[in-house]
Amino acid sequence: MIDEILAYTDKIGKLLATFKVSMILGAIVNLIIIYVLFKMTDMLMNKLKSKFGNNSNLPMNQIIPVMAKVIKFFVAFIIIASFLQSHGYSLTSLIAGFGITGLAVGFAAQQTIASMFGTVSILTDKVYKLGDYIKVNGVEGFVEKISLRSTKIRTLDNFLITIPNDICADTIVENVSVANKRKLDISIGVTYDTSDEKLQEAMDIIKEIVTSRSDVHKDFHIFIDKLDNSSINVRLYAYIKTKSYFSLIEIRGSIIQEIVKRYRAAGIDFAFPSQTIYMAK
Repeated sequence: MIDEILAYTDKIGKLLATFKVSMILGAIVNLIIIYVLFKMTDMLMNKLKSKFGNNSNLPMNQIIPVMAKVIKFFVAFIIIASFLQSHGYSLTSLIAGFGITGLAVGFAAQQTIASMFGTVSILTDKVYKLGDYIKVNGVEGFVEKISLRSTKIRTLDNFLITIPNDICADTIVENVSVANKRKLDISIGVTYDTSDEKLQEAMDIIKEIVTSRSDVHKDFHIFIDKLDNSSINVRLYAYIKTKSYFSLIEIRGSIIQEIVKRYRAAGIDFAFPSQTIYMAK
């Protein structure tokens, strides 16, 4: 038993003897340098984060922690690599190992990396922000969250749609919220037996309604659109002084309601789908 203990003690002594005191001190110094640089990186990132506010939903505030990790990784790698190189260790195999590992990780995380670059593209180009109403890839709704990987859109049906940011960056995005006015397009069908005077009155009524409203731009157009299967269509083409989708539909509904009221009072009949059949004798 004593011989075994002495043997283990001898092995430990030989192992400790292989480490030079200078190497141990160098390792300690390098660890201290890494610690200090990590703290400096955290301070820098906190200052950068404070410029964008404390809202965790902001994509930049989600990118900053990733940037900090990347910087810390490279700092640690460079310092450790320099330390090992100075003590005679070859870094060729280490770098090759990192290259193979990086290649494997790159293939595995290709979609995530593409989404991260898409996030950066969205931020730098200022494509949209939280609360904007957008149309992208066949989906439209309000931007509820922009994460590092994806954008969450709340549709008008209250569904939550998640789209990867690389798709948002590579496709056409319609940001409806940045429009300073919204298009109003209303078509009203009246019957074919409407007289010429009543047809002109139908257009005049719409003109009076639109002119009296302060929420509609004055460069509107009212005209006979086309002769449909069962109606003569009177069309209003105008712009509303709003960016909000809900304001648009409220104003549109109010104008249509007023048109219906005025047409009924004037005795102008609305058309409905119908067919006339002629039978030969």
